[in-house]
Amino acid sequence: MKELAFRRRVYDRTLKILMYLCAGLTCALLVFLIGYIFYRGVGNISWELLSTQSSYINDTIGILPNILNTLYIIFLSMIIVLPLGVGAAIYLTEYASNRKLVAIIEFATEILTGIPSIIFGLVGMLFFIQVMGLKQGILAGGLTLVVMILPTIVRTTQESLKTVPQSYREGALGLGAGKWHMIRTVVLPNAIDGIVTGCILAIGRIVGESAALLFTAGFGLVLNGFAESLQSSSATLTVALYVYANERGETAIAFAIATILMLLTLVINLAANFTGKRLKNK
Repeated sequence: MKELAFRRRVYDRTLKILMYLCAGLTCALLVFLIGYIFYRGVGNISWELLSTQSSYINDTIGILPNILNTLYIIFLSMIIVLPLGVGAAIYLTEYASNRKLVAIIEFATEILTGIPSIIFGLVGMLFFIQVMGLKQGILAGGLTLVVMILPTIVRTTQESLKTVPQSYREGALGLGAGKWHMIRTVVLPNAIDGIVTGCILAIGRIVGESAALLFTAGFGLVLNGFAESLQSSSATLTVALYVYANERGETAIAFAIATILMLLTLVINLAANFTGKRLKNK
């Protein structure tokens, strides 16, 4: 018995050491990647780079159009996908009675989350541009991203709604609240953390997406307003990073764009968390 207990202690300690080692390596790799990108990129960021557009005549490089295009496509995609994704999750979780159909839809959403983004780009180009007649731009790119991130919003919202105790629903209904009033005032406030998490994941995928946008949003580096960019070629920051690093050989500019992308993602995530906490407190 003592020998068996000793072996178990050795086994448990070995697994614990391996777990800590893997966690440490993962954190070290993350810190190294972020640190290296900041080291290579911060020194190349300037006010001229952030506030101007590229000009062949003046031989200057500016990424203001790409920053605005990224914000445009985030706004457009989220304003479309949030009502669709949250509404679909509420219906599947709270209203749908055919559990087989719900299981099939959940399985389909799980499959969609694993499809490579370039496939969505090809489908978006064929459907939104060739079939619907849209031009390359923020609108076609945003609609393609909506199709990409909709499964993520639906599944994260569903899982968050399922974590709300059933007693909350029964208590609200027992006090005379209607079905929708119960969902709106009891279920959704308690599930807001999961919804915000889904939004953060979706925004992260939008900001970091390039393959799908190469076919749908285009390579345009010209400064346009929101209305003009909907139907004109407009490159986001990730597409611009690809262009400058792969086609123009501007490695320094590519690292600067990568640094800006990380900072932009951090700011958006913090804003989403702050908004989620404000909504939950209300």
